[in-house]
Amino acid sequence: MAPFEFTITAAGPFDFGALLRFVQDWPATSALPSDGRALRFGFCPETDWLPIGVSVTAAPGGVAVTTTRPAGAGIRGEVARILSLDVDGSGFAALAAADPVLGDLQRAAPGLRPVCFWTPWEAACWAVIVQRSSMLIASRLKQRIAERYGAAIDVDGREHAVFPPPMTLVEAGGLGLPAQKEEWIRGLARAALDGVLTAEHLRSLPPEEALAELRSLPGVGPFSAGLILIRGAGAPDAFPGDEPRLFAILREMYGLPEDAPAAAYRKLADHWRPYRSWASFLFRASTYRPDHGEPR
Repeated sequence: MAPFEFTITAAGPFDFGALLRFVQDWPATSALPSDGRALRFGFCPETDWLPIGVSVTAAPGGVAVTTTRPAGAGIRGEVARILSLDVDGSGFAALAAADPVLGDLQRAAPGLRPVCFWTPWEAACWAVIVQRSSMLIASRLKQRIAERYGAAIDVDGREHAVFPPPMTLVEAGGLGLPAQKEEWIRGLARAALDGVLTAEHLRSLPPEEALAELRSLPGVGPFSAGLILIRGAGAPDAFPGDEPRLFAILREMYGLPEDAPAAAYRKLADHWRPYRSWASFLFRASTYRPDHGEPR
């Protein structure tokens, strides 16, 4: 079957080169082969949970996308969510006028938008795998699960192991994880199949409600809930209630006291509306090392 092609246009500043550089530094995606020109990956979109290969390259005003099978509106929307091109970012740069610290980050990485996990389901599994582990080790464990249980798909002549869909792991054992984590992943698989752990559902709720619902899922605490909503579902205007690493970055950059309450961080983030997720992403992204190691 011939490749299926479409384009996605960015509303507001967008730099595909900045996206590629982030993907190479982010431990969750650093294993992806890259030639510096294209983002290539395989995933199981929640639209139908069937594996698909995706190749993304720069195009005037956005990106050109090639997929290994026909992509309907649902899959095109999922690719746009992954790249944060489903959000009008025209007003994001204007936040710099009121927040010089954020403005410095925007100028350091102009046009960089959040890069999301391929699905909230994958984000949730990552959140479980990475608990009490380094991101580098978690990345290897997740890759092993993909190689053992997922499909292998060819994208531009390169084979990619696709992380398995929830129906594959809902009864699976032997994932190479502690028994408790494997039980949590099976519970998350059921939530995904029930339509709870999907971008469509989570983005339909106010952020606070979505975070509360996520915290009710097995193995999901406050930090994991924020990761799933922001970096899984791609919600553009959510602020995690409890993320120690982000809070530490904000304390350093804004000179907040060590004992600053959570309300102080929320008040600071209120200045970033309606892009609280995007701003938080830039602060976190500024700490990744280019050698794929742990955050600085």
